[in-house]
Order: sequence, then C-alpha cells, then structure tokens
Amino acid sequence: MFELDLAKFRKYDKPGPRYTSYPTAPHFNNSFSHENYTDEMIKTNYGENLPDLSLYFHLPYCDTLCYFCGCNMIITRNRERVKEYQRYLKKEMDLLRSCLNTGRRVTQLHWGGGTPTHLNPDEIADLASYINESFNFNETSENSCEIDPRGLTKEHLEALRFNGFNRISMGVQDFNEKVQKAVNRIQPEDITRQACEWIREMKFHSFNLDLMYGLPFQTVDTFANTVDNVIDISPDRIAVFNYAHVPWMKKHMGLIRAEDIPAPEEKLNILKMTGEKLIDAGYVFIGMDHFAKPDDELAIALREKKLYRNFQGYSTNAGADLYAMGITGISQLEHIYTQNYKTEKEYYKALDDEILPVAKGYRLSNDDIIRRYVIMKIMCDFELDIKSVEQKFNVDFKTYFAWGLNNLKEMESDDLVKITGNKIIVNGMGRLLIRNIAINFDGYIERQEDTAKYSRTV
Repeated sequence: MFELDLAKFRKYDKPGPRYTSYPTAPHFNNSFSHENYTDEMIKTNYGENLPDLSLYFHLPYCDTLCYFCGCNMIITRNRERVKEYQRYLKKEMDLLRSCLNTGRRVTQLHWGGGTPTHLNPDEIADLASYINESFNFNETSENSCEIDPRGLTKEHLEALRFNGFNRISMGVQDFNEKVQKAVNRIQPEDITRQACEWIREMKFHSFNLDLMYGLPFQTVDTFANTVDNVIDISPDRIAVFNYAHVPWMKKHMGLIRAEDIPAPEEKLNILKMTGEKLIDAGYVFIGMDHFAKPDDELAIALREKKLYRNFQGYSTNAGADLYAMGITGISQLEHIYTQNYKTEKEYYKALDDEILPVAKGYRLSNDDIIRRYVIMKIMCDFELDIKSVEQKFNVDFKTYFAWGLNNLKEMESDDLVKITGNKIIVNGMGRLLIRNIAINFDGYIERQEDTAKYSRTV
C-alpha cells in the first residue's frame, strides 16, 4: 500500500482541489441570493423520502494564533463578543427552521472552528441545548465537536457529552517542542493524553487526532516519535494533513520561514514513514489523509462503498442536506451550494434584516451533477463503474470524458489506475494521489475556466 516510488510520486505533486464539493468554492458567485437559498430549501420539504439533515456550526474564535492554520478564525479573548455571536447563531437557527419541514431528522451535527471549546462550559450547554430544542435529532445521530486541549477542562467535555455529543476531534500536529514553537502552538503531550483519558472516561463513541506533516523543522526521525506516541494513545481515527504553505491566501503563514519547511523529498519520506507505521499498527487507509481502525464507521463505510464526501471531509452520512450556520459556513443541498458572509458585521446585518446571511452561492448545471457524481465515486469508492454512469445519466462515457481518459493514460502506465472496458480502478499508490486522478473529470479545469490557486496535492 505504501510502497511509494518517490520519483513517480514527486511527478504528480502539483496544485489541485480537495474536492469537498464539485464545483469547488471558487466558482460560487455573488449573484446567488438568500431568496434563491430559501426557495430551494422550501422545495426540499415536499414529497416522500425527504433527505435527512446534517448541521454544521462555525465557531470561529481562538485564544492564540497558530501560524499553520488554514481555517476561518478570529483571535479574541473578548467574552462579550463571543456571547453576541451565539445570540446571532440562534437567530440564524430560527430563520432556517422556519423554512424546513419539522419532521426531517438530524443525523449529523458538527461544531468546527476556530476553537469550539473557546466557549466556556456554560456557553457550550446554552448553545447545544438551543440546537437540541430547535431540531429533531435521530437517536443515533453522529454529533461531533473539534476541541483544543490547551485550556480545556473536564467540565468542557462534560457539557458536550451531557448535551448529546458523541465524537471528538483534536488537533495534535506534532509533539516535538521545536516544531510547536515554530508554529506558535505549544501543546505538551501530557495535556493531549489527559484530554484523551477524559474522552474515554465519559464514553464518547470515538475520537480523532489530527497530525500535520511539512511543518518547520520536521524530519522523518522526529515525526516518527510523534506517530509512535499517537499510536500508543490509540485514537479511533487519525488524519495526516499536508501543511499547505499559502501565505498569499493566509497572511499569517508568512510568519513561518520558508527555509525552515522540510524539503519536498523529506516531506515524502515523512508521509511514507507515517503511512507504513499506521498500517502496521492496524489502521485502515481510508483515502487522501485519513486512517481509521477496522471497526470504525469510516472503515466499514469504505468496505461497503457507502463512504461520502462533503465540506467536512470524508463522512458516512450520504444523502443528507448540509446546512451550515455561522460566518463562512458552506451549505450543500442537492442542486445548490451557499456560503455565509465572512465578517461578523455583514453576518449580523443580514440577520438583523431577518434574512439568511448568504454572501454567495452556486446552482449546479446538469454537467456539474454528472461530473460531481463521477468525482465523488472516484474519491470515495476508489473505483468507477462506467456502465452505471452511462445508464444513470444517458451519456456515452468515453465521449463525454474523452479529455480525462486521455490524461489517465500516463497514470495507468504508472500503475496508479487500471482502466478496463467497464471500470476505472484506483491502485494502491493512486489512493494517495486521488486528487490528481479526480482532476481529470473536472470540466472547469478541462475548459481552462479554473484560475483558483489550490494547495499542492502532496
């Protein structure tokens, strides 16, 4: 699985979308209005077999700035500012709920950030209870929250657990002190282990630890220590993200000196070592940057070809409409995407005007729907049944995707994919380069209509 041909791998290291959606967020446009969003929501409330709901809440506040962070966050210690934001989240919930069929069930809830545990335990309980009262939750819903062990108390986790949260995700990045200082995130290993002990004690269903390779001063040997210690902690899932140094998009990343970042060859060796250690420890490689224990729901979904991908990454919750609340939140319905305003001022004004805070959005064309289906099948199943695409969309696959199939010839010769008469199958190393494979079915890149600057695929 991780028998990497580094020279071959390096050849495919280029910028590309992560395909948490198709089309990707740079294609959203400002002409899409809150009326378009509301009209589409109301349409989803009629008929049989209504889609379930997936709810995302963006809680953007953090105490300190992590130099590597690519998230939409705000550094503040002003508690009144946080409380005001919670009041407006409740306003957005009320407006959203007025457009939805109250019988629809929530099967997934996620709090992201920022740092959701920047809220104190009472604020967590207040917001969570309002959400629980406002929506109809399935008793088996997956309710997850991102936490930061720095400043975390047992009371934070108790507030989450009492209010229905059953999964936790925690950033580690690297336990090495020199690396932590270089990225301004001092997080001693002992406080991470303490948080994990509390999570287990409170019987959360599972927890995830996030690692990041490509940070300043990392080497194969130093990062191996972090990986060994994470394996010893034994989380249910592990994400291994590639640090994308994009100071033109995130100005604070300029605080990381480019000369301190590992050379491309070292980064590849770090990735290879990490993958080998995790697989040897019994973790299943899910795709791109995710690993899970064999009995985890992600691993089961991969085996049963029920894996799904949305703005939160890999998921088991296929078919649900995703409604995102808070600044920058991105919602995903069957035919549209929308994104909320990015600043508190614009977000608050819209809600004061009693309208949903839509800054931009996108309505999918028939071509988008076909290509989204193909890209998501490739990204999640790591194979594609060509005949099923032809039957589902009434297209001749080889003609429709001639550009992409021609591009895949080189990848086929490099043993990244296998193309038979009716199937495209992603081979071992191809799973690590799945973004590169998916690009070949992207109509905007084919037509050279995509000018966005993406992170590198390796």
